[in-house]
Amino acid sequence: MSMHLEGPWLSTTGKKKGKRKFRNADEARKARELDESWKALQKKWAADLEEKKRKRALTSDNLSNSYNLKTPIGRETPKINSLPFTGGPCFKTPEKVYTGDKIKGIGTMHKSNAVPIFSDEEAVDISRMRR
Repeated sequence: MSMHLEGPWLSTTGKKKGKRKFRNADEARKARELDESWKALQKKWAADLEEKKRKRALTSDNLSNSYNLKTPIGRETPKINSLPFTGGPCFKTPEKVYTGDKIKGIGTMHKSNAVPIFSDEEAVDISRMRR
C-alpha cells in the first residue's frame, strides 16, 4: 500500500482556533459580558479554594516521614540454590524419521498447505485440483 498525503483535517499540528466572529455587535457584547461575569465568578470562588489548598498543604505531614522505600518484612526473596553440576555429557537425541509404509508422500494442496498422501488416487486428485 502506498502512502498518500492527507489534508489538514488529519493533522495534529496547527489546531489553533482563530478569532471568534459574531453575527452582529449585540451578540459580541453579550458574549463579552458573559465572559466577564464568568471570570468574576471564578475569581470569587478560586480565592477561597486557594486558601483551603494553602492551609491543607501547611498542616499536612511531610511525605518523606510517612513513606519509606525499604522492603516490607516477610517479602524478602528466599535464596534457592541451584542443582549441583554433575559434569555428565549431554548427548544429541536421534532425529525422528518415519519408518512405516502407510504414507506414500506429502503433497501440496493449496499454497503451502502440506497434505499426507496415502494412496495413488489421492496423489492424482491433489494434482488435478485447481489453485
